[in-house]
Amino acid sequence: MRLQYPSNIKIVSVPCTGKIDLIYLLKSFEKGADGVYVLGCIEGECRFGTGNLRARKRVTQAQKILDSIGIGGDRVQMYNLSSSEGPRFAEFAAEMTNKIRELGPNPIKRFREKLAA
Repeated sequence: MRLQYPSNIKIVSVPCTGKIDLIYLLKSFEKGADGVYVLGCIEGECRFGTGNLRARKRVTQAQKILDSIGIGGDRVQMYNLSSSEGPRFAEFAAEMTNKIRELGPNPIKRFREKLAA
């Protein structure tokens, strides 16, 4: 079975979502990403202990920062699933893509385009 998910998604693999740092989440928006979502293992089942809990905390921090600067915290989300749930991965990808389409392009990109004009 081949998974079908939106082609505009760029996958970045890390050994554990606990390696996701707040600065990486925010930098992705600075570099022009319209949205970011983190997929971690089921809470309480992290083989490294609490990696997915640390990731969720960082995603929440990123949401607060993005809201406070006017980009929108809804542009970053965290989802949990096991490695055997490929179809759910595709569902999350489609859900996040639809959410980002509703929100529109990253405001930083629009601002840069205005400056370039």
